[in-house]
Amino acid sequence: MLLIILDTLRRDRLSIYGNRRETSPHFDAFAAEATLFERAIAPAQWTVPAHASMFTGLYPSTHQLTQANGLLSGNYPTLAEILQVDGYHTVGFCNNPLVGVLNNGLQRGFSEFYNYAGAAPNRPIQSHQPAWRQTLSTRYQRLARDVGNRFAQSDRLFRLALNPRFVPFWTRYVNYKGNTARSIDDLIGYLGQHRAGGRQQPLFSFLNLMGAHLPYHPPQDMLDRYAPEISRDKAAFKFMRRFNADAARWASPDDPPLTLWEREVIDGFYHAEIAYQDAHLGRLLAYLKRSGTLDDTMVIIAADHGEGHGDHHFFGHSFVVYQELVHVPLVIHYPERFPVSARAKSTISTRRIFHTVLEAAGLKPPLDEADPNIDVTGLSLARAAKGASPLAGELVFAEAFPPHTFLNVIEHRNPALIERMRLTQIRRGVYQNGHKLAVVGDKVEGLFNVNADPAETEDISGANATLTQDLQAKIGQFVALAEKNRAESSAVSEVSPDVLDHLRALGYIE
Repeated sequence: MLLIILDTLRRDRLSIYGNRRETSPHFDAFAAEATLFERAIAPAQWTVPAHASMFTGLYPSTHQLTQANGLLSGNYPTLAEILQVDGYHTVGFCNNPLVGVLNNGLQRGFSEFYNYAGAAPNRPIQSHQPAWRQTLSTRYQRLARDVGNRFAQSDRLFRLALNPRFVPFWTRYVNYKGNTARSIDDLIGYLGQHRAGGRQQPLFSFLNLMGAHLPYHPPQDMLDRYAPEISRDKAAFKFMRRFNADAARWASPDDPPLTLWEREVIDGFYHAEIAYQDAHLGRLLAYLKRSGTLDDTMVIIAADHGEGHGDHHFFGHSFVVYQELVHVPLVIHYPERFPVSARAKSTISTRRIFHTVLEAAGLKPPLDEADPNIDVTGLSLARAAKGASPLAGELVFAEAFPPHTFLNVIEHRNPALIERMRLTQIRRGVYQNGHKLAVVGDKVEGLFNVNADPAETEDISGANATLTQDLQAKIGQFVALAEKNRAESSAVSEVSPDVLDHLRALGYIE
């Protein structure tokens, strides 16, 4: 089994979902021989809670890993833990530091976990190094990991890291986006060795690719091909250098608003990044087919969330549940249970990736009958792929818990935005029969016919009071049930005393 997460990838920027630019030929070709989900909804709008939902099958209100410095509760086992206990070898190849560096529990259950982000990446090839080099590398990785966790916990350090003078350093030279090419090379090598060794132990592999995340530095040839209107524009490059260095804007409200030209420049660079990542993804997909791995491996490709480029007055992916953030691509190749060349139309949650993998493996989580994950078969996406109607009462939700780290940045940068745009409040969305209600706190933010109005440009709540009230009541019922099943409050991950001493020596903390 192989789970591939294309981090921060907007669904509407892929050509198979209607983008006029052919940004994703390899993804498209793969999807054409698999089941493509038209209406997949991420349970959260940013990396940490979205991955936690896919790994536990739970919504954020239940799993409670909603902040960068949180720690996933042990109340509910993760997908990797369940598979590992049942005899699977579990391995991760991760390019996102929020998943691969922070001590938040998302690595639980992996027999091996290779991280390509941060100051000290580790790769499978290191197992062939001399013992003294492995020891030195391990110590350096531990230090780098703990320093990264310290930055996630300290508002002062986090704001310092977002200073435009420092952003170019850590984004370019500290592997903020990992290394797409190396991680795919290593995964191909790992899969080849696993098959060549004739191992009987089943394998679960996880790959996170970070190419579509800011900052945008696509190769020139990709810009020439996918954004020719700006690829040689010096003013566009000058603007992107400034924007890439202003990390505080990456996850803030669009204030002051970007001009239309600025948005087009950002979108052009984003398209080129998607296409560059797709080219590397194509190498992996070609290997899976050429080696025969695809014949006996379930492959799931999805995004954890999307990205805002000034849509609805927000940029990045921190505060809202609009479609540009939670309507994500999803494709599953496994002909035994998922029809070939099918397009599934029902609205589903990507939290159900958890149940889908377990159902295919013939496993059930070790839970009691009252647990929300107990019905693995009923929640598997195999039902939706074959056109089955949703389970009774099974609605789809999205939740946006505001990241405290960015709230504190905005508090120092533009505090008036916090109250005006209600940034401290939890936002939620619920989907039913082509409609979506979005709320902020206990107030309606908008009712949308997302089938007819996928960009959510027209709020129709005023003309549909009964439906609005009904869906708002269902959100209230969802929250009550989610909190009833809630895991113990997430603890704050710890940082070692050695790292605290190191940071004091550098003058970062007192």
